[in-house]
Amino acid sequence: MTGDRVARTRAERSGDHPSVDAIHRLAFETGLEAAIVETLRQAVEPLISIVAELDRGEVVGHIMFSPVTIDRRGGDIEFMGLAPMAVHPRYQNQGIGSRLVEEGLAACRTAGTELVFVLGHPAFYPRFGFLPAVDSSFHYVDSRLDDYFFVQCVSAEGASVDSGTVAYHETFDIDGV
Repeated sequence: MTGDRVARTRAERSGDHPSVDAIHRLAFETGLEAAIVETLRQAVEPLISIVAELDRGEVVGHIMFSPVTIDRRGGDIEFMGLAPMAVHPRYQNQGIGSRLVEEGLAACRTAGTELVFVLGHPAFYPRFGFLPAVDSSFHYVDSRLDDYFFVQCVSAEGASVDSGTVAYHETFDIDGV
């Protein structure tokens, strides 16, 4: 890690926005994820947005959780979707993304979230307790992506929600995402 180390994770602040935007643009092939983050900041509440920074204060990672709906119900803190998440390419594969996921799930738990969903890599998210959503009768709004769709129950109340079609905020409907 070139002598630097992640000193902490913390809630994103407005002064972090340029760094977070740059990280998403560097980590992904297009600027779509950066645009999603910016739009969510302006259009959605509640949000859980966390950054990872090096001991010298440089922001090198970001994760965001925003409300999702299950069969059009929810849209608040009880059901959250993890996305997007990015780590500066120079600092990838060093545990920063894992730390962001762990800290984000802890923040969701503290906020009273019942279920957290993620559309992501099948080899990555199960390490954090995510299970295939279809095993719990949850389906992504685009069922072709169900093999990449996971859920984690983060509270006892979440166990009582037993099925449904899950949709992220309409911001994620940008072409190409």
